[in-house]
Amino acid sequence: MDDSAPRAGRSLFVWLVGGSQVLGLASVVLTGVWMGHYRGGFAWDGSAQEFNLHPLCMVLGLVFLHGDAILVYRIFRNEAKRNVKLLHGIIHLLALIISIIGVVAVFDFHRAAKIPDMYSLHSWCGMATIVLFCIQWVMGLLFFLFPVASLWLRATYLPIHVFCGLALMVLAIGSSLLGITEKLLFSIMPTYSLFAPEGVLANVLGILLVCFGVLLGYLITREEYRRPPNPEEESLSVHFKTLTEGGSPTTP
Repeated sequence: MDDSAPRAGRSLFVWLVGGSQVLGLASVVLTGVWMGHYRGGFAWDGSAQEFNLHPLCMVLGLVFLHGDAILVYRIFRNEAKRNVKLLHGIIHLLALIISIIGVVAVFDFHRAAKIPDMYSLHSWCGMATIVLFCIQWVMGLLFFLFPVASLWLRATYLPIHVFCGLALMVLAIGSSLLGITEKLLFSIMPTYSLFAPEGVLANVLGILLVCFGVLLGYLITREEYRRPPNPEEESLSVHFKTLTEGGSPTTP
């Protein structure tokens, strides 16, 4: 009887993680259907089809993969922390590469079509997100994966790093919603108010992105889903502090 509550909690966690993956994958698929079916497919030739890579790459990279990179600390909370850090960094790097491809695609299209760059709120928020994402990844690399900072500095920066990860997710989803609205107004403004199928699909995509973000935020902020203290890792941290800062092994 005493194990029923923890078992129920684990079961709920599995369902929540599964739900987040369904929402995230559905968002990526709907973006692909929107750009592939309604907007003419994909290419890399400066045409409107090259632009279509932009929303797909941004939803896949800055939203879905970014969210999964954050979730690895909850899903693999009993695995060796070094391995989880490595997986976290690799997924984030993949998200960064895909997002950069998406940014290059939209600039290529604008150059070919002689459209001005960086004039809309969507472009300002999106560029801020990608730049901050790059900084976040580099800081994580230097502070945690291949640390060059002191233990005290890493401990001080850790809550900032965690907060920035969630803030970037909010920025990424917010920028995506701005981009969805902008694309619809540019493409189907006369029929958007008539519930055109393309407009409905894009609206559903926006709702899925919001739900993905809300569910991810819930999973990340719930105390019971956090990584439990590992005595071996805490011992190694104390030993590292002794070697680097001259502290006593018994220092808390």
